[in-house]
Amino acid sequence: MIARRLGRSVVLIERGTHPRVVIGESSTPLSNLLLEELTERYDLPALRPLAKWGSWQSAFPDVACGLKRGFTFHHHRLGSQPAPDPARQDQLLVAASPRDEIADTHWYRADFDHLLVKEAQKLGVDYLDRVALRGITGIDGEPTLEGTRDGQELTLRAKFIVDATGPRGFLHRAQQQEERALPGFPATQALYSHFTGVARLADTPFHRADDMPPYPIDDAAVHHVFDGGWIWVLRFNNGVTSAGVAATDQIAAELRFANGEDAWQRLLQRIPALQAQFVDAKAVQPFTHMPRLSFRAAALAGPGWAMLPSAAGFVDPLLSTGFALTLLGVERLAAILEQEWGADTFEAGLQSYAARTDRELIATARLIAALYATMNNFPVFAALSLLYFAAASYSEAARRLRKPHLASSFLLCDHPVFGPACARLLDRAQQPMTAAESAQLVSDILSTIEPVNVAGLGRPSRRNWYPVEASDLLESAHKLSATPDEVQAVLARCGFAEGSTVQSDQGRAN
Repeated sequence: MIARRLGRSVVLIERGTHPRVVIGESSTPLSNLLLEELTERYDLPALRPLAKWGSWQSAFPDVACGLKRGFTFHHHRLGSQPAPDPARQDQLLVAASPRDEIADTHWYRADFDHLLVKEAQKLGVDYLDRVALRGITGIDGEPTLEGTRDGQELTLRAKFIVDATGPRGFLHRAQQQEERALPGFPATQALYSHFTGVARLADTPFHRADDMPPYPIDDAAVHHVFDGGWIWVLRFNNGVTSAGVAATDQIAAELRFANGEDAWQRLLQRIPALQAQFVDAKAVQPFTHMPRLSFRAAALAGPGWAMLPSAAGFVDPLLSTGFALTLLGVERLAAILEQEWGADTFEAGLQSYAARTDRELIATARLIAALYATMNNFPVFAALSLLYFAAASYSEAARRLRKPHLASSFLLCDHPVFGPACARLLDRAQQPMTAAESAQLVSDILSTIEPVNVAGLGRPSRRNWYPVEASDLLESAHKLSATPDEVQAVLARCGFAEGSTVQSDQGRAN
């Protein structure tokens, strides 16, 4: 759609047909902000309502999605009944919005992707589905794609190709690329499906909250963490729930992921809280087993082509990093097409895009590898997660204040202070630790995030529950080189409060 708005002729090639079910479903505040900014910059008003739950429900009530108010984490010990947790040491709740109307969403991709294809066609994109590509020539000049459509020969010539076919996708295979390793990342597998009949966790005996949580715990990306892996549960408003498990090869072999649903049932039996939630659940899609989850392409771009970040690499669904990484890639490729098409700088711009994409992929892998290493040490796991939430909330606030130069990279990995400090902390987290070393690491993490902590993260009084409060952002205005009045204006502009006056205790911007 952006390429059409820039005056290019565009062919969108699809191997299958829409609608179709895929995963990669959970959006984030930064993802939604990037989507919002792209729709404004490139005049795509039809897509603007998709950036918030409330506007989505008004504009597209028939397009299924899920309400995502935040990130919910629960720690489990496989085979053990959950113990009372009044100090909330085995849980972490991080809110992303103060109310439903401006909340994030889970994208039910069958409906969402189909909507995007139809909108693209409205803008004049030629859409060809049921295409089987067999090869490409002239990739570093003017590429020619060859294949068949419905059994008929098909040849397409283009000046530029964007590969959005996902990990180990078309260009990776057609160029016979080798995979590059993600430094320090464990070998992991995944098993997942879509279900009906999944109860709300809050309605099971597992949930015992003495206080009111910052949001309903099920209206979130729910993570159930155990030693060696984690389970996601994402609820849509059409009665479908996406759920699956990502785990190390050791856990996958122990549970025999290749057995599909039988492996899923074996895992549920080891987590009583999940077994209660899924007691009446039925899988409505065949179980998918991914024997190798992570991926990193050897080459990401050339004179006549580029991979979106989603095709260039993948780490893990943990923390919902995929959409933000890919939308940053869309933003950067769009700028190259807009500003450097036909110029001598075009190829250099693509190589810069490729290098940034790869750096951010590696930074994401470092963080998630450290999280895998500490899944049996939840206080450290929770503290490490705050590196992500601090960087993401700071980046979102900087962009809303129209100061994107303060946060030009994902996870602030290129920040001259925060980036190297994070890398050192993540290296420490990968090493065996005593109780004293764990406590010191947590303390050092909280010190590291403080200069970019605009969300009140890590405060002991909050006991691992972090609401969205405007006072946190207002008090942190100086960290963003802003005044409290500038922050107030942003809060009002983004619909943070229902009225025209933003109270300091109502939360921060979504």
